Amino acid sequence: MSGKVQSSTPALPSDQGAIPQTGGARTFWGGLVASGVYQSFSTALLSSPKRQFFILAVFPVIWVITQHLGPMLQMFYVSMVDAYPVAPSYENSFTLDNYARFFREAIFVMPFIRTLVFASVLTFCTLVLTFPVAYFLARHVKRSNQMIFLLLLLIPFWVGEIVRTYAIMILLGNNGAVNLLLKSIGLIDRPIPFMYTGFSVSVGIIYLSALYMLLPLYSALEKLPKSYTDAAADLGAGPWTRFWRVTLPLSLEGISSGATLVFLISTGYYATPVLLGGPSTTVFAETIAGFFHTAGDQWPTGAAFACLMFITALGITALFGRFMTKLQKGIRR
Repeated sequence: MSGKVQSSTPALPSDQGAIPQTGGARTFWGGLVASGVYQSFSTALLSSPKRQFFILAVFPVIWVITQHLGPMLQMFYVSMVDAYPVAPSYENSFTLDNYARFFREAIFVMPFIRTLVFASVLTFCTLVLTFPVAYFLARHVKRSNQMIFLLLLLIPFWVGEIVRTYAIMILLGNNGAVNLLLKSIGLIDRPIPFMYTGFSVSVGIIYLSALYMLLPLYSALEKLPKSYTDAAADLGAGPWTRFWRVTLPLSLEGISSGATLVFLISTGYYATPVLLGGPSTTVFAETIAGFFHTAGDQWPTGAAFACLMFITALGITALFGRFMTKLQKGIRR
């Protein structure tokens, strides 16, 4: 009898110790990735940083051209012709009369100016109202709970603009929650006419655009190291001094981004001013829409007015961005 102890466990085939594959066979995608053709193709595409950049950029560029730049170019083209859509027997011609009409008829100037003033004032009001919320969320809420608070703040934005606008109408109506609350505490005897005024339009626009200010502010404040304010406190700076000299200057990037978004969006609101406003609160988007709601020969005028608002809003935004850039550079010095 041999001195070697034989194991009672039967020997396993050499391939049974490997990890089993799905279905007992190599999957289609696994075989494709392992094939020489795929390897040669991927190596040829990703062999240089320039090719990698091209592959990453081609789809965003196509999206921007087809979904953003393309419609704007089409709008600009329509604004330069004398009729659109064009009848089969009509020969179209280019003209600047659609733009000149804005300067000839003073009735269009007031909604244009009102829109810019509304957008500027409401952008500032949105900043003032949302900054404390963003500051509290970024500086006083535990990091593990910040996402929960953000989700709670985002809940109203899960529904469309029209639904949220009707919610404002319910709140500010004569029998709405605001008037009922004021009556119940004895401050008023009859309802205050909030609706169809500049106040109702302002509340609606601030409510709709607050998210676009809140998120950039939160992002900027969340990145601010707490050690900066602690160091300022150690040097004897009080709460307001720390805010004005440390927190506010270092959050200018978020303020600039949020203000730009809110201003540009506010210049284009249409449904909210229509539902919440009245004759004295007509904005330029309503004027533009009026041309597209009539016969086709008015479409070029509406396109020209839309281009005027677009160019003016971009110009104001560019000036604001340059001002904020210089301000940030001055603070860093």
